[in-house]
Amino acid sequence: MKTERQETKHSRSEVLLGTLDLLVLKMLAAGPMHGWGLAEQLEEISAGVFCVNQGSLYPALQRLKRKGVVRSEWGTSDNGRRARYYELTRGGREYLLRELANWAKTSGAVNRVLAHDGGN
Repeated sequence: MKTERQETKHSRSEVLLGTLDLLVLKMLAAGPMHGWGLAEQLEEISAGVFCVNQGSLYPALQRLKRKGVVRSEWGTSDNGRRARYYELTRGGREYLLRELANWAKTSGAVNRVLAHDGGN
C-alpha cells in the first residue's frame, strides 16, 4: 500500500513529465541560468511541488538545445565554480509564447472538464 507521500511524489512526477520543458523555458525567460540554479529556483517558486533532479533536468535542457530554443555556454557561478549557463534563443522566446498559449488552452479545457457536474 502506498503512503500519501509516495502518492504525492508519484503525482508530481507525472505532472512534471508533461510540463518540464515549458517550466524550464519560462524560468530561462528571466535570463541565463545554470542547471543547479534553475532547479533550485523552480523548487522555490513552486513551493516545493517541483523538485527536479539532474536525471530529468539535463535531458530536458539537451532536448531544448536540439530544438534550437535554448543555447548554452560555460561561465562562472556565484560561488566561483565553472558552470554551463543556459538561455533562450530568439526562436526560443517565440516558441515559449506559443507553448504558453497551448498550455492556457489545454489547462482551461481540463479545468472545464473537472468542473463539469455531469449534467446533474
